[in-house]
Amino acid sequence: MVSMRAWSLQDRLPGTLTIPLALTERAMPTPTPAELMIRVSACGVCRTDLHLVEGDLPTRRSGVVPGHEVVGTVADVGATTEGFTVGDRVGVAWLRSTCGACRWCRAGRENLCLQSRYTGWDDDGGYAEYAVVPAAYAYRLPDAFDDLHAAPLLCAGIIGYRALRLAHVPPGGRLGIYGFGGSAHITAQIAIAQGTEVHVLTRGEQAQALARDLGAASVGGARDRAPVQLDAAILFAPAGDLVPLALESLDQGGTLAVAGIHLSDIPALNYQRHLFRERTLRSVTSNTRQDGVELLALAATLGVQVHPVPYAFDHAPQALADLRDGRFHGAAVLQVASD
Repeated sequence: MVSMRAWSLQDRLPGTLTIPLALTERAMPTPTPAELMIRVSACGVCRTDLHLVEGDLPTRRSGVVPGHEVVGTVADVGATTEGFTVGDRVGVAWLRSTCGACRWCRAGRENLCLQSRYTGWDDDGGYAEYAVVPAAYAYRLPDAFDDLHAAPLLCAGIIGYRALRLAHVPPGGRLGIYGFGGSAHITAQIAIAQGTEVHVLTRGEQAQALARDLGAASVGGARDRAPVQLDAAILFAPAGDLVPLALESLDQGGTLAVAGIHLSDIPALNYQRHLFRERTLRSVTSNTRQDGVELLALAATLGVQVHPVPYAFDHAPQALADLRDGRFHGAAVLQVASD
């Protein structure tokens, strides 16, 4: 058996802060006819991974390998796969497959497909030396970003881009960003480059300093009121108690987009104070492949500065613990390949 190293999800011990991952030896995956096998060079550490290992997301498969911001090179190509060859540099994102036939897929809204599957949740992801992906869901990556800097674009970048679109910021408008981690620091740069006035509300001096460095018009604490009425806002922090605060900061007709896959409970809302005058509260669910194509091209065109925080492959649990405890700003990335 040709084996590889991979981090796999274990049962969580109640009442502990231990990250339930184990470094295991397992068989190297074999691509199906429509798949690519990838030698992983880097894999971003996303907050969704943290939600999975902490039990905020239900486990869909015992022992699954997390990780869905995967960068690597094609090591093998399935028999019916076209358009890729061994040695090509590719990326793998959260959305892994859809049915392609339901009304959501046919309407260009494949992110809502009820048969969709996800990398690192339904099927093994990139916290491993090798991974497989359906070729139709693999991305070609811009040369402008090396592997370390490309990895966070594949979820943090894509979901932030989708959230920005769904927030419907008017040209030259004012956008509030709540939370400033891996996704927000990419989204803010795109918004600013497009002429948006960005106001960041987040905890942590390092995150606040990064927001200032990237050109935010104002920076405040996570539970501060925005200094101006906002045309739109995006909530990246998984804290439901921020929803009323963000809604109160919206001008009439404004939209609050919630970008995370998990959110703590939202307190009771007051219709007049929070929603009246056509304010909108909406969720953002996964992404389409087109979102990914657009984001990767836009990030390269705009010269987006990704701020990766590298971790050795053997230190994956520490990366997740540091993300949980807010010990870094930017986006953590596992350096998987040994050469």
